[in-house]
Amino acid sequence: MSIELIRLNKKSPDYKSVKRLYKSAFPTDEKAPFGLLMRKSKKDNVDFWAAYSGDKWVGLAYVLSYRDISYLFYLAIDDKARGNGFGSGVLGALKEKYKGRNLFLAIEEIDEKAENYSERINRKKFYEKNGFHDLNCKLREASVVYDLLGLGDKIKPKDYADMFDEYLGKMFRRFVKMEILD
Repeated sequence: MSIELIRLNKKSPDYKSVKRLYKSAFPTDEKAPFGLLMRKSKKDNVDFWAAYSGDKWVGLAYVLSYRDISYLFYLAIDDKARGNGFGSGVLGALKEKYKGRNLFLAIEEIDEKAENYSERINRKKFYEKNGFHDLNCKLREASVVYDLLGLGDKIKPKDYADMFDEYLGKMFRRFVKMEILD
């Protein structure tokens, strides 16, 4: 499956669809304001992608890069496109785009007490099927704890902190607790 990643901007033909998907795909406590994502995507080390299969828009990906690491902050596939291999296709395109970098992502912590435990397990299996492995550490972003999966080595807590200091600015980062828990 051939997936093309095209940078999103306000003039993109599927801008409104990307915004709608972003707002509906992630829980409120797990998403940053869409306007902030758009503003920050103008930086050289931030990529906000609209994903296409041919001329059909299928999803979005948002990636932060710093030194040799790239963090897949958000990935979502449009409801109408799910179950057709587009998620794996987008991951394949991302793996190619960030080849040679330590690409990682966060999934909801695998917690047997969680209401969506089976959904969390299925999500982890999906990423493992696509080559990601457990990095055996956790990440706290605000009040949410995640498990980290990646294609490379364990992420150094200082690199993660420095990446977000650069992304958000040190002043703003003081208000948002974000850290890797070893």
